[in-house]
Amino acid sequence: MPMKPTASFGAVDMAEEKVAKRLRRVVKALKKAGEPFAVVGGNAVAAYVARVDLTAVRTTRDIDVLVRRASLDRISESLEKAGFVRRDVLGSPMFVDSKEMSIRSGIHLIFAGEKVRAEHPTAAPELSDLGESEEGIPIVSLISLLRMKLNCFRDKDRVHLRDLLDVGLITPGIEESLPEVLRERLDNLKRNPE
Repeated sequence: MPMKPTASFGAVDMAEEKVAKRLRRVVKALKKAGEPFAVVGGNAVAAYVARVDLTAVRTTRDIDVLVRRASLDRISESLEKAGFVRRDVLGSPMFVDSKEMSIRSGIHLIFAGEKVRAEHPTAAPELSDLGESEEGIPIVSLISLLRMKLNCFRDKDRVHLRDLLDVGLITPGIEESLPEVLRERLDNLKRNPE
C-alpha cells in the first residue's frame, strides 16, 4: 500500500524563520566589514511590499546583496567569520551557511555598477542610490530594485515585478524614468499578467 504524502505548515514557518535569521547574520557580518552594501532581490521586494500589504509578501530562500567589487576581500573575510563558506558559481561569488551547505539558500553577491550577466541590458545600480529599512538594514531604492528585476527578467523576477505592481508601488512616474528597453519589458508584463 503506497504511503500518503505528508505536509507540514510548521516546517514552512521554520524555513521562513531560517531565512530571517540568516539575513540578520549576513547584515551583522557586512556591517562589521565596514563596507557599503544593500539588500536587493526577493528580500528587498518583500520589504517594500510589506510596507503596503502584509498579505502580499512572498518569501524567498536566498539572499542577494549589492556590494562593490573592491570590497570583496573584506566582505568575504567577514562572512566567513560569521560561519559562511564561499563558493564561486558561474563566476560569481556566493556564500552558503556552513551548517547547511545548500546553494538554494545562498548569499549571492552582486557587484555595483556591473552587469550581472553579459546579456543584461543595463548594469546593477551603484551603491549611492540606497534607502534604509525600518530595522536599519541598507536596501536599494525602489527604482533601482525595479531596474534590477527588469534587467534579469527570469520567471521569479517577473513574479516579484507582479507583486510590486499589484500593491501599486510601480507608479507612472517610476515607469517613465526607466530606460526604453526596461520600460518595454514592464509594458509586456502588464499586457500579459499570467
